[in-house]
Amino acid sequence: MGYGIRSGGGGGGCYIFRSAYASLRAVPAKLARSARTRKSRRPVMRVLDVLGHRWALRVLWELRDGPRTFRALREACDEVSPSSLNQRLAELRALGVVEAGADGYGLTASGSRLGRIVLELHRWAEGHLPRS
Repeated sequence: MGYGIRSGGGGGGCYIFRSAYASLRAVPAKLARSARTRKSRRPVMRVLDVLGHRWALRVLWELRDGPRTFRALREACDEVSPSSLNQRLAELRALGVVEAGADGYGLTASGSRLGRIVLELHRWAEGHLPRS
């Protein structure tokens, strides 16, 4: 799978586009350049790289019950800085798990499926880890 670089106009920065054999969805260059992404082509590692960023899982968790506006999402995430929240939302949108709509930000079908996986992880942690 090859990648091509295209300069985005209007302050959008560079974008990496996957080859014609893959999805044509744009992936922000910063996301595509992360350390684990370069070292591994395994999809699970790319997903874990995004979800490992601060606030990413929290954003996913807060969207599990339905769309939220940027302001409501920021309040639900303990007043995360607007720039950090914007960055996480961009990464999650590039991953295809979050979308922006008329009601704010919400999970895509793929994001809902990932949310169920995270909920199972939550249940596992509740039963297996000691409370602090």
